[in-house]
Amino acid sequence: MTKKVAVIVTDIVEEIELTDPVKAYEDAGHTVEIISDEAGKMIKGKNGDEIKADKGIDEVNADDYDALLVPGGFSPDLLRINPKNGAFAKAFMEEEKPVFAICHGPQFLVETDLLEGKELTSFVSVRKDLENAGAIVKDEEVVVDGNLVTSRTPDDLPAFNRESLKLLK
Repeated sequence: MTKKVAVIVTDIVEEIELTDPVKAYEDAGHTVEIISDEAGKMIKGKNGDEIKADKGIDEVNADDYDALLVPGGFSPDLLRINPKNGAFAKAFMEEEKPVFAICHGPQFLVETDLLEGKELTSFVSVRKDLENAGAIVKDEEVVVDGNLVTSRTPDDLPAFNRESLKLLK
């Protein structure tokens, strides 16, 4: 069964943490939409690549999607500036829809106020933020807690994609 995955992202994203999962999801037959500040925005990646946003945050609703991907880089921190982004992610968490976050991505999920007691992992520099939000942080290539899948770095993408795809089935 095909699922629709939202990818929430803005400038300075770690490109491979966006493109690699998106390719895995699309290869498995799922639909992916890139969501940013506004539709058509050219998102500037950390390594200079540009990715075009399909939709803007003001025109989307979590009810229209089956899962959420939050790639890393500095994008997750910048996403925290607009409260609409956090509200969008919070809806996925509240409805217990799959949420996939890698590297710095879990840092953005602090905005949901729903990390208390959740087991997850992330890039080392944001682990204290996650602990302060009540999360149980582990140092493993992939951590699955219910519908939440998290990983640490691009090196963990194979495990991250594998576990994400299991939840999309």
